Amino acid sequence: MTESQFDHQAIRSQFPALQQQLGDNPLCYLDTAATSQKPQCVIDAMNHYYQLDNANVHRAAHQLAARATQQYEQVRAQVQRFINAATTEQVIFTHGTTESINMVAHGLTDLLKADDVILVDGAAHHANIVPWQALAQRTGAKVIPIPLDSMGCIDISAYDALLTQAPKLVALSHVTNAMGTINPVKAMVAKANNVGAMTLIDGAQAVAHLGIDVQAIDCDYYVFSGHKMYGPTGVGILYGKLDALEKLTPMLTGGEMIKTVSFNDTAYGALPNRLEAGTPAIAAVIGLGAAITFLTELPQALIHQHEQQLIGYLQQQLSQLGDISVYGITPDNINIGAVAFNLANEHHQDVGILLDQQGVAIRGGHHCAMPLMQSLQIKGCCRASIGVYSNQQDIDRFINALAEVKSILL
Repeated sequence: MTESQFDHQAIRSQFPALQQQLGDNPLCYLDTAATSQKPQCVIDAMNHYYQLDNANVHRAAHQLAARATQQYEQVRAQVQRFINAATTEQVIFTHGTTESINMVAHGLTDLLKADDVILVDGAAHHANIVPWQALAQRTGAKVIPIPLDSMGCIDISAYDALLTQAPKLVALSHVTNAMGTINPVKAMVAKANNVGAMTLIDGAQAVAHLGIDVQAIDCDYYVFSGHKMYGPTGVGILYGKLDALEKLTPMLTGGEMIKTVSFNDTAYGALPNRLEAGTPAIAAVIGLGAAITFLTELPQALIHQHEQQLIGYLQQQLSQLGDISVYGITPDNINIGAVAFNLANEHHQDVGILLDQQGVAIRGGHHCAMPLMQSLQIKGCCRASIGVYSNQQDIDRFINALAEVKSILL
């Protein structure tokens, strides 16, 4: 497959941020796993709302509010179709993955007790670790990490052994934030279901690269953010099975989520409103809808093939450069969106700063996955990550810039 088969340049041209110069260099953006750039259609959709339809959603009688509400609820239906949820009531708008996980962790407080077991992916993002630790502190439950193998991937045999402890909840990454490793979440959820555990999947790094089918995965909760899938910041999704969502005590209370209020008693409303207190991020939700439209109109199979070819090419070029350690490459090479690496024993921040001076944007640090870094026996690493707009020229520019960094530091 060549880029011309689906006019990759036409896709790339829709992202205005990619057309800029950084000093004397055109931007080479390889930090999509941290946040994706936004196509013009997303920017235009949000501007249109603010310019012409700016009103609060639900209840108001005037036309602006009706238009805003219609657009807002249309996006809920878009999300339902995008992840193959059974009903729109299963789609809860949040401010992002972190809030979605916190809503579940808070909402389950009354259902857990001392010594209940919570299993957490050992390579998880901090947002899928810390809320469970806070839940354990409130309830006396125990958070147990699922061990990793030498590559930093989940040790399935160790996971199977931990399931004999009859955990109440299993929290997993669909794709790891730091390394782009795909976890076999469907099989892992099936095993958790067999022992009666609830399951939550962090899909933040998966949603822009893989087709998501929450009914096929069969998890209780699936969460993701808009800003990693070409949408705006400040909006995310909490999907849940209806009975799993009904179990949650609302984390936020106030307007919008109520049925009746008096000074004697308050009755909460039905889903999804029950978990959406207050004025939502309306413009961001509308922007998310535009991002979903953008993604679903792309040739999915060709885009996936293109991204996989780029990741393979990136891994190959890094290995040929020499003095590079690459992390999380599995035997069957199924990494999505990102490659984690270090240059010899050089500090990842030094490498990132020197690359930035050549117009190349990557990420350096622990990637909000400090337990994973400890497992790999490193303090941090560099991460280059791609999106639908990335091309081979980006990889070549990055490798050439990294070679220059290597000549400076080594």
